[in-house]
Amino acid sequence: MQDADLFMELAGIAGVFVGFGALISVRSGGPSDAHEVAYIRSVVAAALWVVVTALAPVIINRYDITGHELWLVCSLLALVLMFSVWIVNLRTPEMQEEIATSSRAQLVGQGFADTLIYILMIGALVLVVLGLFPDQEPALYLTAVAFGLFMGALTLLLLVFSQRRPQTASGPAELPATGGSSA
Repeated sequence: MQDADLFMELAGIAGVFVGFGALISVRSGGPSDAHEVAYIRSVVAAALWVVVTALAPVIINRYDITGHELWLVCSLLALVLMFSVWIVNLRTPEMQEEIATSSRAQLVGQGFADTLIYILMIGALVLVVLGLFPDQEPALYLTAVAFGLFMGALTLLLLVFSQRRPQTASGPAELPATGGSSA
């Protein structure tokens, strides 16, 4: 398989995202708000999807499955995993709270970006499943995996930019008013 090294590199990059997600989740040691948990979970889920879908053709190819059959099996696996992760993620209490507390503008903006990326990913995988462009199946599959990596990176970027500033100590404590002095 000509792109085995490329798929291995994409899996490695996605593994770094999993590490970043783990690092962010344990950095404070205390409970996190729903927003942070939902985004960390999304970063890790996207990264794990990329790891599995990037390694799938390399592993399956070792069983002498090649051509359309290889890309068909990998694309079906990728689609099943994608929809499974999406459904599970939407059902978590943190994601439901995030959706409920986000502003309409935040939901529309994030929803537009997510929808566009998902359409491109699903479209590429469906084209492989349908076998409409047999010569382009490796490229279409690679495109879907790359968009998955982009989704994880974008989610990580949004998480970083949405972090609240740490609470700073307030100024010197004011003494309570006592009504004056007799001195």
